[in-house]
Amino acid sequence: MKLQRMNRRALALGALAVSGALALTACGSDETGNPGGGSSNAAAQSNIKCDDASGQVLADGSSAQKNAVDAWVKQFSAACQVEINYKAGGSGAGVTAFTQGQVPWAGSDSALKPDEVAASKKICSGGQGIDLPMVGGPIAVGYNVPGVDKLVLDSATIAKIFDSKITKWNDPAIAKLNPDAKLPNLKIQAFHRSDESGTTDNFTKYLIATAKKDFPYEGGKAWQAKGGQSAPQSSGVAAQVKQTAGAIGYFELSYAKDGIKTVAIDTGAAEPVEATVDNATKAIAEAKVVGNGKDLALELNYATKADGAYPMVLVTYEIVCDKGNKAETLPAVKAFLRYAASEDGQKILAENDYAPMPEEIITKVRTTVESLS
Repeated sequence: MKLQRMNRRALALGALAVSGALALTACGSDETGNPGGGSSNAAAQSNIKCDDASGQVLADGSSAQKNAVDAWVKQFSAACQVEINYKAGGSGAGVTAFTQGQVPWAGSDSALKPDEVAASKKICSGGQGIDLPMVGGPIAVGYNVPGVDKLVLDSATIAKIFDSKITKWNDPAIAKLNPDAKLPNLKIQAFHRSDESGTTDNFTKYLIATAKKDFPYEGGKAWQAKGGQSAPQSSGVAAQVKQTAGAIGYFELSYAKDGIKTVAIDTGAAEPVEATVDNATKAIAEAKVVGNGKDLALELNYATKADGAYPMVLVTYEIVCDKGNKAETLPAVKAFLRYAASEDGQKILAENDYAPMPEEIITKVRTTVESLS
C-alpha cells in the first residue's frame, strides 16, 4: 500500500511538472531561457501571416538596415518555416544582385535609377523593379574626441571636415559652434565608406543641399571628396570611429553603440537637433512620393529647418519586382515584406534605433506588397 501511494504521488508530481513546462512554453522565454521574456515576441509572431511561404530566401543590399532586418528575421522565421539570409553587402551590391537576377529582393538606401529600372525589366517578367520605403532613420555623425562629450556642427563645417579643409579639432569654425567645449589640438581622422553605399548617397545629398559651396561634388553612392580614410560598410566605419582618437564618421544611429558619441546638427532651428528616431521621423514626414505607378520612391527635404527635425536622414527601400517574381520565392518574399510593413514590424524599428515610416507612406507600401505577383 505504501508503495502504491508513493507511485501515485510520483505520477502526480510528474504531471504537474509537464503542465508547468507546457505553461512556460506557452508564455515564451527570452534568449537566456528565462520564462516570460518572449511574451511580446510571441504576440508579434501570432500576427504573422505565412501563407504558403517556405524554403530559403537569399537577399542582399543596404547594411544600414541590417539590424532592422535581423530583428524582423528573428520574428518571421520563428513564425514561418522560412530561412531569410540577408547578406548586407551594401546598397550597390544589392541592386546589382537584384538586376542580375541573383536575389529576388534587395535593400537600397537610394531609389532605383532609370538604368537600373531598365535592367530590372530583364529579370521581372512583364514587370520591373520598384522601391518600397520600409526603414527610416537618422544618419548619425559619430566622433571620438577625448574630453568632448557634446559637439555641435553645422553642414558647412561637416562638409569642410570631410573634404579635408578643416583638419584639427580646435579649428576656429568648430570652436565657434562649441564655445564651452575644451577642443584639443588633435588631428581629425575622417572616415567614409569604401564600398558603394546609399548611406554615402544620402549623407552627401544633405551636404550638397545645405552646403554646396563647401562640398562641390555630384554625390552618389561612391565617395568623391578628397582625403580621409575609408572602411567597409556602416559597421566598419563605426568600428574605426570607436577605436581611433580624433575620428569622425557617418553611419546609421543603430551603429552608434558602446559609447560612440554623436553630433548635434545646427540646422538654423531654435536649437541644435540631436540624432534620434523621433527627430528623424519628423524630417521623413516632410517627404513626397515621386515614384510612378507602384514605385514609392521618396523625395526627402534635407534642408528642413523645422524645430526638432533631424535633416540627415535616409530611407531604405526594399526592391522587388512588381510583376514577374519567381514562383518559388514569391510566397516567402511577399510574406516577409508584409510582416516588415505591418504594425508589429514597424514597431520593432523604433526598438532598434530606426524610424518607422509615417502612416501615410506605410499604408501605400502595404497595399503594394499585397499586389506583388
